[in-house]
Amino acid sequence: MTTFPVIASTLSEKDLGNFIIEKYNLNSNFECKLFRTGVNHTYFISDSNTKYVVRVYCHNWRSKTEITEELKLLKTLKSNNLSVSFPISDKNDELIHEVNAPEGIRYVVLFSFANGEKKRFMTNENCFAVGSLIAKIHNITAGNKIERVNYDSEILLRKSYNYLKQFFTEDLNAMKFLKEIGEKISKSFQETNLKDSQKGIVHLDIWYDNFSINAENEITIFDFDNCGNGLLVLDVGYFCKQLFFIEQDKNQYELKVKSFLEGYREVRELSDKEIDLIPEAGASIFIFYLGLQAQRFDWSNIFLTENYLKMFVGRIIDWCDYYKIEKD
Repeated sequence: MTTFPVIASTLSEKDLGNFIIEKYNLNSNFECKLFRTGVNHTYFISDSNTKYVVRVYCHNWRSKTEITEELKLLKTLKSNNLSVSFPISDKNDELIHEVNAPEGIRYVVLFSFANGEKKRFMTNENCFAVGSLIAKIHNITAGNKIERVNYDSEILLRKSYNYLKQFFTEDLNAMKFLKEIGEKISKSFQETNLKDSQKGIVHLDIWYDNFSINAENEITIFDFDNCGNGLLVLDVGYFCKQLFFIEQDKNQYELKVKSFLEGYREVRELSDKEIDLIPEAGASIFIFYLGLQAQRFDWSNIFLTENYLKMFVGRIIDWCDYYKIEKD
């Protein structure tokens, strides 16, 4: 019987573990376990003393150049003593490996493990520390570019809407809202006209699931898979928007945002124009991630339904109402 072609596969934990052990000269006590499938697949490989993260990029998701740029950024941040999960070189000083999966070539990278815990409900002190670390990263990335996506209105808003059109009719109220608010935010971005020093390389996915906090309130950020070029305030707006949905008590939300922004501004200036753009920045990235779920329907099909669209867009509407972002 002929083996049927596939569009996605999950690599064997055991065989991936043996592959990493051989490439990195690890001892035979290391054990590899699948942690999460998704846009990419994540494994942990560890023994009793040491733990690493193995990312297996999905086929045709990132080019080798894009991955190389991500890893160069992480090495730059690490060389500046910033607390990020960084790539580990193998015994031949290589960072990126190729495996021939059933669907085609997939890239594999080993990363350091971010010690600490994920905290959905953060303290004011936690938020201050996150803001400070993001600002330190932005001080390094401001004015720089990498060979990756440019996060402008076309990518964040228009393309995202077009991906969604493949699955949902434009007559839906949720789709009408996305189109109208997208036009409003695009106009705001254009009119704000921030300086080059307020643009640079952004993470674009900084929320509690992508950083660890240790007992000393030290933050380690990881998962730079969506890094690219754009307004630095995008990272600020996205973190604020995540806080908004975690903190049902908006008085607590305001206190934590205040701490977060104080931590950021203690390290890096945040202009009044950037502050004013935080609501639009946060909304634009949520629209982008909704589009990403449509783009990667192979991963998101289990939940990307009309009801999910209404729920997700409802969150964006709540945010826009809170900050009085009105459609044109």
